[in-house]
Amino acid sequence: MEQEVIFKDLGKSSYKEVWDQQEALLKANADIKMAFKFGNQQLNAPETIPTLHHLLFVEHPPVYTLGKNGKEEHVLISESDRLKKGIEYFHINRGGDITFHGPGQLVGYPILDLERFKTDLGWYLRSLEEVIIKTMADYGLKGERSAGETGVWLDAHIKGKERKICAMGIKCSRWITMHGFAFNVNTDLTYFDHIVPCGIQNKKVTSLAQELGRIVDFEEVKYRVKKHFEAIFPCKLMGDSD
Repeated sequence: MEQEVIFKDLGKSSYKEVWDQQEALLKANADIKMAFKFGNQQLNAPETIPTLHHLLFVEHPPVYTLGKNGKEEHVLISESDRLKKGIEYFHINRGGDITFHGPGQLVGYPILDLERFKTDLGWYLRSLEEVIIKTMADYGLKGERSAGETGVWLDAHIKGKERKICAMGIKCSRWITMHGFAFNVNTDLTYFDHIVPCGIQNKKVTSLAQELGRIVDFEEVKYRVKKHFEAIFPCKLMGDSD
């Protein structure tokens, strides 16, 4: 059954503010599931339990985030230099290592109850990747997966030419997801010089703008990502930007 997902474009917003919002949305859904004892064998119609799926789009000010199992040594910039450059830093509760969020990057945070889609985190991550791969194809680019490395790449299998265009990291609690993807559209890639992106040595980072040789219409990219998201999960996005 096609699910309804509440979509909200937050525009430009601080990392911590949106992190707190995600946590609140996840908790609200987890509380509903607990209240209805979701998964109890005595419950004959679990699909009747109300679930509020969400998809948030946002552009963050410059910030580095380190996943729960990430390595501090992958942050190559000193704290004083980071502060001088106006870059925030958070050690957070998603999977993955260190990454960057900033202007010109489309960050998507799906808060989905996978028990209404498919209870398989591998499937979920591959589906998120497919959304970005399809979007890249709209621009004539071939997005690829790299074995053992979550996210979307170009030339993933050509040694020395691999470059990552979309990083992903998630948290899942009671099959409810949070965090998500960071798609480099018009991103200033020099910010990645101060970290080991995603903890992967000797591989480059790229953006749509870099690959196409021009600034890309950010709103158009949002539109395309939304349409592919609806098709791949499948779902219907409800609502619009603020």
